[in-house]
Amino acid sequence: MKKTLLLFIITFAISTPAFASDAQLAPLRELTAHGAGSTLPDLAGIMPRGESVSTRVAALSAESRRSGIPDSAVSDLVASDLLDDVAEEFELKLPEQELPDSDIPLTLNSKVEYFVGYFQSAGRKAFTRWLSRSERYIPMMREVLRKNGLPEDLVYLAMIESGFTPHAVSVASAVGPWQFISGTGKRYSLRIDSWIDERRDPLKSTVAAALYLKELYALFNNNWYLAAAGYNAGENKILRAIERYNTRDFWEISKGSYLKRETKDYVPKLLAAAIIAKEPAKYGFADVAYLPPVEFDTVTIPSRTDLELVAKLSDVSYQTVKELNPELRRWCTPPSYPAYELKIPKGTKKLFEEAYAKVPEDQRFKEKIAYARHRVKKKETLEAIARRYGTTAQTLAEVNRIAVGKKLRGRTILVPIPAATEEHAEVKVAAAEAGRKENFREFHKYYTVKRGDTLASLAKKFNISSRILATWNNIRGKLALRPGKRIIVAKYVEKKGAMVPAPNGEGNG
Repeated sequence: MKKTLLLFIITFAISTPAFASDAQLAPLRELTAHGAGSTLPDLAGIMPRGESVSTRVAALSAESRRSGIPDSAVSDLVASDLLDDVAEEFELKLPEQELPDSDIPLTLNSKVEYFVGYFQSAGRKAFTRWLSRSERYIPMMREVLRKNGLPEDLVYLAMIESGFTPHAVSVASAVGPWQFISGTGKRYSLRIDSWIDERRDPLKSTVAAALYLKELYALFNNNWYLAAAGYNAGENKILRAIERYNTRDFWEISKGSYLKRETKDYVPKLLAAAIIAKEPAKYGFADVAYLPPVEFDTVTIPSRTDLELVAKLSDVSYQTVKELNPELRRWCTPPSYPAYELKIPKGTKKLFEEAYAKVPEDQRFKEKIAYARHRVKKKETLEAIARRYGTTAQTLAEVNRIAVGKKLRGRTILVPIPAATEEHAEVKVAAAEAGRKENFREFHKYYTVKRGDTLASLAKKFNISSRILATWNNIRGKLALRPGKRIIVAKYVEKKGAMVPAPNGEGNG
């Protein structure tokens, strides 16, 4: 009898924890029975039996590093040693919070919350500037998006791309409020040359962005999160990510390592910006001084015209005209653009057109900058050329559409001379042109190498240094001269009808 009683007690003691756990987890099973499509919180973070809170926190932290979510945001999911407290904290972390009305799908998760918090703290100064500039361009951009059948709240994509700055330039040379690289801009008919860069035009670049976003939306089966990611990383990158992870869920794709951190953060940053910008006071931005909306009339300019003349005829300042037309890279409308649409302050169209019609065509434009052509020598940099002509390396790079650090040996570049030194510029241009013509009319004397000839012997024979002889003929090191090879042994230029040794120490004797 005692043995039977003892066996019963042991059996009951072993089975009791199991019954307790089943009773405790019953509500969770009831919740998960609603199916995968339920809007209830994901309960995959609940600790299994035998797993400690510290173990689970470590696992979440490792997962957060893979997905790009800050550790602090994930570790907040676990608050105590009790299973019920873990479940409760998880539900409290992702509440059913009311989000502002929007025509793009807004989501609030830990990554979006992170950027909401960032814009309220470390990024507050920059976000305040973005908000201040936003009303200057948002009404116009919304109208363009609406006319193209797109959600108007895509304007916040321009906010995180450039902060609504027409002159914004990224490290990847993306330009303008929608940050187009040159190839994509030209793909959507934006003109980019040394006179004009329509990526900076808030109106034309928004039209181009609308066309691009419409294509992306269709490409990614009407998924705005993937379309936005494609706008940032390129459509092919996102298509490869979809194929690699076999999912079209942006949040699942962003957990992997294939996408760059910038692209993983792009969508949550966009959503956070939209959430705050639509209800700024709610998030602590009640005192923002918004700039007034940009308003303008457009006039057709038939021939190249000075902006100073436009300002004078419109009775506004030159700077006002420049600010309305940030796409213009110089002081005038571009040549070879006979129907250019120039923006002038709203209400001045009639005044301008009447006055402009009275100005003869040959008086609408006056060349303010002379241009020299400079052939870049070995080891010569843009900085050195800029100092020589009294300009800047950035100006030279922009005029010639080249990178500042690019090697340019042997290339001929245009060098603009500012109007303030126009008289001096004529002298420089004349000198540069003369030098170019002299170099062009350079004459060489050749010698055919014979057996036994050496660099030293030929240098002595033709009264020239071995170093210059080697430089002229691109001979490096102590290479033997091949019999039958023709080499330059003298250089001359024509000057005033006579042949004289070439200058710069490269002549004979």
